[in-house]
Amino acid sequence: MRVQRCKGSRDLSPEDMTRFRLIEGVFRDCCLKWGYSEVRTPTLEYLHLFTSTGTLTPGMLNRVYSFLDWDGWSGERVVLRPDGTIPVVRLYIESMVEKELVRLFYVTNIFIFEQTGKETRERWQCGVELIGVGSTIADVELMTLALEVLKRLGLEGVELRLSHAGLIRALLAKLELSPGEQTRIFDQILDGDAEALTKLKSGRPELDNTLPLLDLKGKSSGFLKNLKALFTRDLAEVEPTIDDFISIIDRLDALGCEYQIDIASGRDFEYYTGLIFQFFIGGEKVGGGGRYDALIPLMGGKDTPASGFALYFDRLMELVKPEILAGPTGQRILIRARSEAAEGGFNVANRLREAGYVAELELGGQKLTNLRWTLDVQNKAPLFILNDQVNHKRFEAQTADELFKLL
Repeated sequence: MRVQRCKGSRDLSPEDMTRFRLIEGVFRDCCLKWGYSEVRTPTLEYLHLFTSTGTLTPGMLNRVYSFLDWDGWSGERVVLRPDGTIPVVRLYIESMVEKELVRLFYVTNIFIFEQTGKETRERWQCGVELIGVGSTIADVELMTLALEVLKRLGLEGVELRLSHAGLIRALLAKLELSPGEQTRIFDQILDGDAEALTKLKSGRPELDNTLPLLDLKGKSSGFLKNLKALFTRDLAEVEPTIDDFISIIDRLDALGCEYQIDIASGRDFEYYTGLIFQFFIGGEKVGGGGRYDALIPLMGGKDTPASGFALYFDRLMELVKPEILAGPTGQRILIRARSEAAEGGFNVANRLREAGYVAELELGGQKLTNLRWTLDVQNKAPLFILNDQVNHKRFEAQTADELFKLL
């Protein structure tokens, strides 16, 4: 029997973990400096957390891993979390509601069933939730924080795409559809069904005036202001939603951020109510987020505004450049000690680690890559022979203090 990993899963090699930890470290450092605090939620959550409030679309609910968790004779259906935001919101409702403003971040895995097994079913993401404030400044803070993380990872060509869930809903409300049809089309748009609008238009000439508005794209606040002028004549009740969108765009313009407005772009953002933003590199989506003011009250909490975003590890790991991964060559030391000097080798390795070096004992088979120093430890004078692999120089020391001076 051949031993193999579970279908749709992946192993992370030492090289993969180097990339993973780099991304995690940059993300954590950015979040901490922006005033966010780290949290971690359980892998298992109750299914009703994702179903009773309509927080996930039918397309998403069909792709969760769920099973009965028996407790005596009564069983609750639980899931491997398919989403990072909803568990954090649950945590907030249970233990943080007394705080007016909460800035939280996390690094977590989520589980999405994919029928072919060709795509990864366990996916890692780093996310941020900003709870308690509903201003456009908060939305801009999240976008600029995410862009800072991507910039510090050395990633170029980041494309920011913007949409607005409130605008999509408002336009759908004007299509003379039943409430059920509106919900179905909205879910299809959020599930990424590019043909949803085309199918809707077929045989419905009365939709010709409004439906094209859902497929509009632009690259400036002027585009939205022209749209607002059109709405003022025909769809005046949508004006507050567009004003919110324009305010966000104006702030991005003032910061010099480039973006693409794509009204019907909102895949995988089931519970979002306002701004939706997504990040692409080379046509590949690497993250996204937006405003979800209705989620906390839907889950039993108070009426509380909130927004957030997530960046996707699997895709970022493929994009991080090798030169970003390379650490400083002067920090790693290979220690070579014969058996009779092994104790001295362990002792000096401990002191080097305490001083911040990566001290690796030679056990045979190591390749001298990304390595500045080698240290030979003997039981006779000189006790230490330090070799500079870069400058091809050799130094001798009789004590550890002398060795540290040489380093």
